[in-house]
Amino acid sequence: MGYERTRQFALEPRLMETSFTSLAALVGGALLGLASALLLLGGGRIAGISGILGGSFFSEPGDLGWRIAFLAGLPLGAWLVIQATSDSMGFVISDRPGLLIVAGLLVGVGTQLGSGCTSGHGVCGIARGSQRSLVATLTFMAAGALTVFVMRHMLGAA
Repeated sequence: MGYERTRQFALEPRLMETSFTSLAALVGGALLGLASALLLLGGGRIAGISGILGGSFFSEPGDLGWRIAFLAGLPLGAWLVIQATSDSMGFVISDRPGLLIVAGLLVGVGTQLGSGCTSGHGVCGIARGSQRSLVATLTFMAAGALTVFVMRHMLGAA
């Protein structure tokens, strides 16, 4: 189920069936919080993906290994869940490489402008009581809601 895309980027809305449950969200959130806490308490590092990725390009000696392991675990974890459950929860990555490259570059610019990403600010920063992270996370959420509104209600995309 989900959405079917034509070459004109028109999307035909359909009711998306997923295996999302409150229990899955609770377990996923707890695991994310645990991993973030372990990284902070065990190594004094913030689990902000953009910072971990950016730091891997200019890492200090002995600092690259954990960064690569962390980054490799992101898609590996998703792949393991799909293999174990045979369910991608309706998630499909675009088959247009140019779109993915532009989107990745825009996200990179945004994380630089925001001094971090949603994982660093939203998960770790708010947990540490950072007012700057609270403002950044509220800004991320408002921009996301506005984007969905514009795309769905003003531009007609599903």
